[in-house]
Amino acid sequence: MKLIPIYTWNKSMLKFNRKRDRITRQPWFQGVLLLLCVIVAMVLANTPVISSYYRAFLETSVQIHMKSPDGRVDWLFPHGMTIEKIINDVLMVVFFFTVGLEIKREVAHGELSSVKKALLPVIAAFGGVIMPALIYTMVNHGTLAVSGWGIPTATDIAFAVCILSVLGDRVPVSLKVFLTALAIADDLIAILVVALFYGGHINFMLLGLSVIVIFVAWLFKYFGEKHIWVYLMLAVVVWVLFYYSGIHATMSGVVMAFIIPSKARFERSYVLHKIKFFSRKLLSFDRIDDETMFPNGPQRHLLRRIHETAYGSLNMSYRVEHALSPWVNYVIMPIFALANAGVEIPDITYFNIFNTCGVTGGVGLGIFLGLVLGKPLGITLFSFAAIKSRLCEMPERAGWAMFFAVACLGGIGFTMSIFVDTLSFQDAVAIEEMRNAGKIAILMGSLTAGILGSVLITLVSGRGHSAEN
Repeated sequence: MKLIPIYTWNKSMLKFNRKRDRITRQPWFQGVLLLLCVIVAMVLANTPVISSYYRAFLETSVQIHMKSPDGRVDWLFPHGMTIEKIINDVLMVVFFFTVGLEIKREVAHGELSSVKKALLPVIAAFGGVIMPALIYTMVNHGTLAVSGWGIPTATDIAFAVCILSVLGDRVPVSLKVFLTALAIADDLIAILVVALFYGGHINFMLLGLSVIVIFVAWLFKYFGEKHIWVYLMLAVVVWVLFYYSGIHATMSGVVMAFIIPSKARFERSYVLHKIKFFSRKLLSFDRIDDETMFPNGPQRHLLRRIHETAYGSLNMSYRVEHALSPWVNYVIMPIFALANAGVEIPDITYFNIFNTCGVTGGVGLGIFLGLVLGKPLGITLFSFAAIKSRLCEMPERAGWAMFFAVACLGGIGFTMSIFVDTLSFQDAVAIEEMRNAGKIAILMGSLTAGILGSVLITLVSGRGHSAEN
């Protein structure tokens, strides 16, 4: 048997890695990956042989069991933890942490960094939250399902960006920026909704302790602490206190994200001076007679120093976000989809989202109408009022027809909507049935909103209505 030379193997792996990176860096990749995970989860939940194992695995208890020597004290930590809760209460903390970092970055330097830039997407985001909540509440007023009003209020940025990238130049760049900024503002509102309305019974003593720990973290930031492990240790303590205080544990990620320092380790003048110095030294060690020796030993050392200096010019907040983003996008979110999108469907009537009940209401109908109708109407009407009153300006090269078409993509609520669905209906009798109906409606509503938005954008751009009417 002939062995493949090692250099041939390395060359093949290098080509494979380049192709993989080229695909994974595409803006549509995350949306496609999440969609595949949804399909896999539905298959797992509805395959007779596998479904019981799938559900049993998610409900497996994961706790540390400790007893005192005399056997009188029996303690479990964390209380009530299962694999499903690890995904929703631990892994999702990392997701909310990166969302918090992204919001902070956009507020500091991005599309939300000034009143002029932020006003339209923020007003539109409020419209895209208020209108779906009102529609859902009208459908479910006086029933047990009314507490799920927060489910259709979210916009999933991954799927929205995925569709925008596929549509290409049919959508004006200004509207792509607008929808991205709106989704970020929407995330912030969704975080507030979860924190204020979907927690448990509040333990004010533990909540007070968490405030003290957060204040200590802020003091570290104030006095210039730049070691990430200090903030990670405090973040774990805040998570534990939030978990037992009744505030949803994922909120600890958002709070700590806003405390992570945004100041770089090295100043601009220091970085430029050092890079110039190392570059001159690099050339002085260059072996002109033997170019294959680049970089030689001293040059490798200098290149490492240049890398360290450049790395130190990036603030901790950016470095942490950059390091966590691949894990969140390609590991945590797919795992979340696998764990939460698997809804067992007994028969075809389960897809009848227009089914209503006097007691449990119409969860599916409220969510579907909220996403498909409430989102675009709320975004468009609130934006129309803001622009006509001269508070804001219409995005460049955009007309109202194209604006409404893009607003339809705001009805793709997948990730955050499913997350809120897992927190809703705490006091309902048929809690699992209502949550499952909610997930089905989220999937159907998000799919409908995506198709509707894509078709309208194609029609409007084809007729040349992208310019302002």
